[in-house]
Amino acid sequence: MDGIVNVLKPPGMSSHQVVNFMRRLLGIRKVGHTGTLDPGASGVLPLLVGNATRLSNYLMEHEKTYVAELTLGLSTTTQDAAGDTVELNTDFSITPKQLAEVLASFQGTIQQIPPMASAVRVGGRRLYELERQGISIPREPREINIYALNIMRIWHEGETLGFGTRILLRVVCSKGTYIRTLCHDIGEKLGVGAHMSFLSRVSSGPFHSAQ
Repeated sequence: MDGIVNVLKPPGMSSHQVVNFMRRLLGIRKVGHTGTLDPGASGVLPLLVGNATRLSNYLMEHEKTYVAELTLGLSTTTQDAAGDTVELNTDFSITPKQLAEVLASFQGTIQQIPPMASAVRVGGRRLYELERQGISIPREPREINIYALNIMRIWHEGETLGFGTRILLRVVCSKGTYIRTLCHDIGEKLGVGAHMSFLSRVSSGPFHSAQ
């Protein structure tokens, strides 16, 4: 069996667990994915089966589209809702215009430092392996591209944005982009802290969640 299976990954499963599930379901060992999704995230995870695994590098080059929820005022160790609280900021007020200006500054070609809780290799070891041992090491920033960063909805009270405000974003980006790091960095630039509270990948290259 050779081909591509467009899987809608549920939250709670790692990308590797999805691959193992499909290996058992299809009865074939040669199955791989085209870019991991965090265990807590859902969405499009194209799997390559049989000889189609040779297309891996080609398909990973495609841009990806995400829907992410950013929550203001709370930073975590993993930059998403799964981590422990690092900083809590309950006393601030920013305007929608300030938010829009900061989001605009992240569009285009930017530098991003991979989080410790990631599969990036440094010195032959995965960063998440070091992070589980309580070890944090310097990481080199990497160049990524944010092609589009749009606000889909904002949940807040009053005219300004304060603690607990949730912002739903649509992000179109290059491979290697960490959306939780993007959310964390937006919070840092706003000066209020933030984390990614939800993530779904709606497309990966030509593969879409509607399919």
